[in-house]
Amino acid sequence: MSPEGRHIIEHLNAVAAERIRRARDPALGARVQALKAWQHARFQHTYADALATPRYRAAARFFLDDLYGPHDFTQRDAQFARIVPGLVRLFPHELVRTVLTLGELHSLSEQLDSAMAALLETPQIDAAAYGQAWRGVGRPAARDRQVDLMLQVGRALERYTRNPLLRHSLRMMRGPATLAGLGALQGFLERGFDTFRDMGGAHEFLDLIVVRERALAERLFAGEDAAVVADPAPAAAGPGTPGTSGAAPPGT
Repeated sequence: MSPEGRHIIEHLNAVAAERIRRARDPALGARVQALKAWQHARFQHTYADALATPRYRAAARFFLDDLYGPHDFTQRDAQFARIVPGLVRLFPHELVRTVLTLGELHSLSEQLDSAMAALLETPQIDAAAYGQAWRGVGRPAARDRQVDLMLQVGRALERYTRNPLLRHSLRMMRGPATLAGLGALQGFLERGFDTFRDMGGAHEFLDLIVVRERALAERLFAGEDAAVVADPAPAAAGPGTPGTSGAAPPGT
């Protein structure tokens, strides 16, 4: 198996280990689900301006639902794990690299979610409890890596929109991918491609997220827990562009 394939498997195994840990400790599992739901609601609040802007609405929804949502991605992960060798052979190398980045983001987020949930006393979460758990986990480098991985996925999807041949190849792969058990992955890639294509340039949107994520991480580490639910502070922006400061990280 290729190095990319081995690394994808490693990330999926890490996610599976977190699921097993939560299954063995139902109280922890309940707190993880509550944490994910709280972060999902927080993301909607933090990026309410992007969700209300026609140009960015679909992209914000893609990040909210496909990258940081509280949904159960077991089916998608099972497809990855079962068909990784075929995935590496079937998909173009650039898409495989994006899947690898997605796998690392997924595993890192799940590990951080479990670590935070282990420090929560109950599933009832507020900004103070969230901030205390955030600082209890620490790992600022991992938080920064999380944002960087998100940015890599977004930039890759934007690159794909400038490659009509790649979009055509992706469309042609729909049937073989479904037959190979890769339908969930195929759907994710197609939704991401179409969303970023329709946005007509993703730099401003990605910058918006990165600035807000890193600003809030700094404030949380500094003990400013109210920043988690504060309204994003507007900043100078071009026409149709949401403000670019304030806010909170998209999940853990």
